Amino acid sequence: MPLTADGSTQLSSTRIRLALLALALGGFGIGATEFVAMGLLPNLAADLLPGLYASAPDAANAQAGWLISAYALGVVVGAPTIAAAAARWPRKQLLLGLLTAFTLGTIASALLPTFETVLAARFVAGLPHGAYFGIASLVAAHLMGPGKRARGIAIVLSGLTISNVIGVPTITWIGQVSGWRVAYLVVAAIFALTFVAVAVFVPFQAGNPKATMRAELRAFRKLQVWITLSIGAIGFGGLFAVYTYVAPLVIEITGLAAAAVPLILVVVGLGMTAGNFAGGALADWSVRRTMYIAFGVLILALVTLGLSAQFLAGLLVGMFLVGAAASALSPTIQARLMDVAHESQSLAAALNHSSLNVGNALGAALGGVAIAAGLGYLAPVWIGVALSVIGVLLTLLTFSIDRRRRHAGHHVPYGTQLIPVVRTR
Repeated sequence: MPLTADGSTQLSSTRIRLALLALALGGFGIGATEFVAMGLLPNLAADLLPGLYASAPDAANAQAGWLISAYALGVVVGAPTIAAAAARWPRKQLLLGLLTAFTLGTIASALLPTFETVLAARFVAGLPHGAYFGIASLVAAHLMGPGKRARGIAIVLSGLTISNVIGVPTITWIGQVSGWRVAYLVVAAIFALTFVAVAVFVPFQAGNPKATMRAELRAFRKLQVWITLSIGAIGFGGLFAVYTYVAPLVIEITGLAAAAVPLILVVVGLGMTAGNFAGGALADWSVRRTMYIAFGVLILALVTLGLSAQFLAGLLVGMFLVGAAASALSPTIQARLMDVAHESQSLAAALNHSSLNVGNALGAALGGVAIAAGLGYLAPVWIGVALSVIGVLLTLLTFSIDRRRRHAGHHVPYGTQLIPVVRTR
């Protein structure tokens, strides 16, 4: 039975499950606050940019995409800053502070009146995202025990993927019926509920008393950290180039009614959930092989979507596989980052979400540029293919460096410790 952070008491299996469920509920809320905007993009554009939407809906949708980019940029800024500054803090107390920030930022997003102020609120709401997932992943990995690190990460991330099955479609429907502002108030309520659940069920875990911001930031001196961050930032952009504009893709390319958008989001969410758990299990087997497999499936899925999105079957298969492959990458890249960052574990666990949200911002921005240029709503799919191919090339690079260092007799990351590697799985 795993011990608590101070090693003094054992936790019952029921307490562990409830703690993991509380952590996953936070992921559920994060999935909602991050992805609801994608299904409600035309609603946001029509309400916050009424003049532009009346004269040029495509341009308004493209500009509204910056709301998604703003949230993602908040994640990019907040994840390393909060994780490095707060590595010494008790983890439970840090999680509660982050959930408070989520609740207030999401309420502000719902209540502020103009596009510019909502844009700023979305940036602020994104600040705690990466730090929450990073710290929650460390807590979950400890609760799961040795040899189950990636599966612990996957459990926390499962809240996000299940949110895409249940939460995002449901809240998207609420937003379509009652207005997007009501949708964000529902999300804020989820964060408030998570605060209570974490306060009640998650056990105390000490931070790292020896950690300093300077020590944590040493991870940025490592080339392999930068390469792995780039894999997430560029390769994961393939998902968000498509997902950001899923509503107009469904309506304009496949020719379905707006009411079908939540159903398509369910399909994507099912893919994400399956991919997340598969990625967690496979990454505990082999990080390297799992990254290659996931990228291969992602590229195949994007090509399938690009060639057949005008057909319902092509849309369904393509979106399911895009969600599955991209989500399989998430725990895998996080495990890789924790390996190559060595002692900077808090920062490494959070940096994964910085890199993935650079991909979010990059995919949304490039897709918006393509749409605004008149290239149509399939253009972001092909941008996604290009980004994913670059992700594969970077993956080849990072593991080729491992091989060269192994042959030279150096230590390379393997699992959670530094040991002489005799083979690369």
